[in-house]
Amino acid sequence: MNIEQWDEHKLITSAMSDMIAAMDESSQMKKMVTHVCNSGGKKIRPIILMLSSEICGGDLKKSVDAALAIELIHSASLIHDDLLDGGVIRRGLPSAHEKFGHAAAMLCGDFLISKSIELISPFGTNAVRDFGRAGMYMAEGETIDVKSVTGTFEESNYYECIRKKTASLFAASASIGAYIGGAGDEVANKCRLYGEHVGTAYQIVDDLLEYLNAQDDKKSTHESVTLPQIYLKQMSH
Repeated sequence: MNIEQWDEHKLITSAMSDMIAAMDESSQMKKMVTHVCNSGGKKIRPIILMLSSEICGGDLKKSVDAALAIELIHSASLIHDDLLDGGVIRRGLPSAHEKFGHAAAMLCGDFLISKSIELISPFGTNAVRDFGRAGMYMAEGETIDVKSVTGTFEESNYYECIRKKTASLFAASASIGAYIGGAGDEVANKCRLYGEHVGTAYQIVDDLLEYLNAQDDKKSTHESVTLPQIYLKQMSH
């Protein structure tokens, strides 16, 4: 079954459509949010949150707003990532800054982060803490990624980068879902570790596909340092 046919995917897509529909029809922000949020995407992170909640005994529909918060902060991170690495194509469409300009794209990212905070806030201290922590890690990881092209970047740097930039949101998705489902710290921490491992593996594969030029729906003017490049450098010495 295609992931778009999953109930979780349908619920997130519907919630996102409702959010966009509620925005001021004439606003430029609505046009930008529509472009960014209706560009597809597998929605793996919010699905992980919803599945974690279900596994821990939660009601699927009660986790939708938290899942949407995860998807929105992820979308914001893609906007900012494209701004930093000169991304021109994202999910087969012009990136936000290519279509609307750098300043407008940055503000769209800020809007999505703010909306995600509003959505996650009713879910309690643990959820808000893990959500905020993931956001900080993502920014730190992006900083490491930006520096990778100008300085020494070893295997340990790579893993630190993807752990923070990518795996942290996977980890938070799993732990927040667990908390929403009624789990305690022990189970939530196990879910967090699961999410971190999935996110790490996901980014390694994504980087490999980029290295092999196997992604037609994504194009950037600047490339990050990937694991194959690091290994090739090690083998050449």
